[in-house]
Amino acid sequence: MAGRPAIAERERTNVEASVEPNVDRAVELASVRAECLTCRACRLWRTRRQVVFGEGNPDAALMLVGEGPGQAEDRVGRPFVGPAGKLLSRALTEAGIDRSEVWLTNVVKSRPAESVGGRLRNRPPRPDEIEACRPWLDAELTIVRPAVVVCLGASAANGLIHPGFRIGEERGRWFPGPFGTVALATYHPSYPLHLTGPSFDRVLAIIVGDLSRARRLAVEGQA
Repeated sequence: MAGRPAIAERERTNVEASVEPNVDRAVELASVRAECLTCRACRLWRTRRQVVFGEGNPDAALMLVGEGPGQAEDRVGRPFVGPAGKLLSRALTEAGIDRSEVWLTNVVKSRPAESVGGRLRNRPPRPDEIEACRPWLDAELTIVRPAVVVCLGASAANGLIHPGFRIGEERGRWFPGPFGTVALATYHPSYPLHLTGPSFDRVLAIIVGDLSRARRLAVEGQA
């Protein structure tokens, strides 16, 4: 059924049982992606160009989760390829992380947008849209099985850490994540794009520092 990946119908309380032993994770992810491309579980399908599924290393120890595709991502069909994505790539490099070695995705796979003056503009995803798209994210989590999840922005943290997450106060702290992971939230890379000078440098440094800590825990087992 469109809007409900087959893997999400399996028992959520047993992550190991959700992916059969010796099954190629890339094949599993490709299968879920094929299902996801036709999803109409929420209103966002009406204004999107295409679904933007996650990408990266299917065996990644570190998963980064943003809020949703923007205009560039909606056009290209890949996550984090617009201005915020370019800044994220810079932050990953400065944190000692190869972008190809992580799994990049969003809490919603269709661009959250609204018409303003006859043009579509990005907006945060709404709670019911995040809930409708959650089975796809759960499928990614249960297939990739990362050790650490980094929530990029409050929308991702609200969905994966706890409702009402306060990014200004709770950013950088470790929390229990979904399916036995450990989660940390940092600023979405679109945020510093609205800043200049020392403010830009300060927020970018915070993002880099949070990503560095996530890498150490995921790769080296040290928080």
